[in-house]
Amino acid sequence: MNLERFIANRVASTNQQSFSGLIIRIAIIAVALSLAVMIIASAVIAGFKLQIGDKIFGFWGHIHITSTQINRTTGEAVPISINQDFYPSIDTVGPVRYRENFSLLGYELPFEVKKATNGGIKHIQAFTLKPGIIKTKSEIEGIVLKGIGDDFEWSFFDKYLVEGEQLEMQDSASGRGIILSKQTATRLQLKVGDQFIFNYVQDGDTFLRRFQVQGLYKTGLEEYDRKFALVDIRQVQSLLGWQPDQVGGFEVFIDDLSDLEIMSEYIYYEEIPSELYCESIRSKYPAIFEWLALQDINEVVIIMLMIIVGLINMVTALMILILERTNMIGTLKALGQTNWGIRKIFLYHAGRIILLGLFWGNLMGIGFCLLQQRFGIIQLSEENYYLSVAPIELKYWTILILNIGALLAIMLFLIIPSWLVTRISPVEAIRFK
Repeated sequence: MNLERFIANRVASTNQQSFSGLIIRIAIIAVALSLAVMIIASAVIAGFKLQIGDKIFGFWGHIHITSTQINRTTGEAVPISINQDFYPSIDTVGPVRYRENFSLLGYELPFEVKKATNGGIKHIQAFTLKPGIIKTKSEIEGIVLKGIGDDFEWSFFDKYLVEGEQLEMQDSASGRGIILSKQTATRLQLKVGDQFIFNYVQDGDTFLRRFQVQGLYKTGLEEYDRKFALVDIRQVQSLLGWQPDQVGGFEVFIDDLSDLEIMSEYIYYEEIPSELYCESIRSKYPAIFEWLALQDINEVVIIMLMIIVGLINMVTALMILILERTNMIGTLKALGQTNWGIRKIFLYHAGRIILLGLFWGNLMGIGFCLLQQRFGIIQLSEENYYLSVAPIELKYWTILILNIGALLAIMLFLIIPSWLVTRISPVEAIRFK
């Protein structure tokens, strides 16, 4: 049996009634709370990124294909034909692999870079946009009509349809149904079944079109909710004076978000003709993704602070354990035990304390996350955070890494204060009262 581990276990069993027993309990609590906070912070930040990303991508798709002539500042619509070689067959594209020339500082180097994706393309749908003004008896509101067709993926949108029903795609362009955001409908004092006038400008002239509210949606993304309404794509084509085979662009949905940039490049270079342009939604609307990226910094800061809290408490506990066992240290040295052997006794004891703290930390952290997922204990301001309830996304690989990282970081750092053992003289220690 390992002598140092045996002595460490005996020391641990006799510390319960001493002063160091209180310090040990405090250290266990500190480690447990630190790990619990790290688990909760990681789960909440991952949940934010996942749910807000899902909302944005669900509303807009992952990649947009539009005309190269479109005004990127105003978003002025430029028609393209819906009869494209890639539509709708592009949704059969699986994982892709391709090579491209490697460049550095604008110079192409004589070798290629291999690129590959984890998934393929899941769905493609056409859309057309038309800005205008909604006018009711007492209110006016700027809005952008988003025309959608039979290929629209309702599975995402149904989750946020709070009143009414999906658009009924008529056999002709006579369908005047519209889905407004709950926020816009409240400001305009509209409800399902109400009618209003949509004012728009085309070729310098102002025109009117009557719509009827068929449904209300709420994603929580105020920037999008207050701007966009869904209508039959044929209505927007009619407003713009376009032909039935002309659309504003295509939204592409992919299987794996990590493939976004590579798949965007692949579509641009391999699938679409030169007169079309392809860009990811992340580059098209960067502000909210920059905000999400800042959460990664917050996560790192929280984890570092919690590890420091655990370190400080463990260092304090270890030093008290060493000082309280001065007589034992002197006796072991007198019997021939080496300094490193004695240090290992206290490091084993510290490891036991840390493992107990990690056990309770996992129990508290994972337990709270599961409760939050089930009951939504923490509520948020949807206007500020885009979500009404703090989201949780438990990733067990992340939890495992946090446990291993915390254990290694604290144990490695404790090697330094354990050096105090070498400063204790056997003769003075045995006489120490």
